[in-house]
Amino acid sequence: MADTAARLYLITPVLEDASFAPRLAEACAIGTVAAVLLRLASADERGLINQVKALAPAAQEHGAAVIVSAEGKADLATIAARGGADGIHVPGDPVLLRELRDRLKSERAIGVGAIRTKDDAMTLGEAGADYLLFGEPRPDGSLPSLDSVVERASWWAEIFETPCVAYAPSLDTVEALAATHAEFVALGDAVWTHPDGPAAAVKAAAEILQRKEASR
Repeated sequence: MADTAARLYLITPVLEDASFAPRLAEACAIGTVAAVLLRLASADERGLINQVKALAPAAQEHGAAVIVSAEGKADLATIAARGGADGIHVPGDPVLLRELRDRLKSERAIGVGAIRTKDDAMTLGEAGADYLLFGEPRPDGSLPSLDSVVERASWWAEIFETPCVAYAPSLDTVEALAATHAEFVALGDAVWTHPDGPAAAVKAAAEILQRKEASR
């Protein structure tokens, strides 16, 4: 079980080019973001590698790890290695996960999302995932209930050593998800659509996490 404050994990919108870099830098500049998942639109391998090269420094220069995922069929291991990313993120497929683990060894992190059941989560943990993401938006944009995400993250964090990330659909839900003892709380649209900008959202979320830790 985590005994320190949960850290922030940001998830970008699906990106088609590198124009998002300034907003990414703004969000990470405060220094409280642990990791960023770059969600890349489908493109050829060279284009994806160049996109990662252009985007990653905006987060890495502020101490955040950069994880990449891509729509369509993409060789994420190669894209991460050549683009300079710190890891990759894939859907919950144990066969794919084992194959990628064999290729990447311990050189880069592999995160897993789209996890349907507790049994699936345990299988993926055993297959070598570096973290599991619970509660992120489904492909159609819908979300699992907050109660179900709290329950799943609490169960995982209490029993298993592999870190987990709990997705917060809004700043109002950050406190409840931090209470699960998940190592990371993820934010997506709540950061990028904040009326005062990404930095204000990140600062607000970090303050919630710090307050929650101080109250334990």
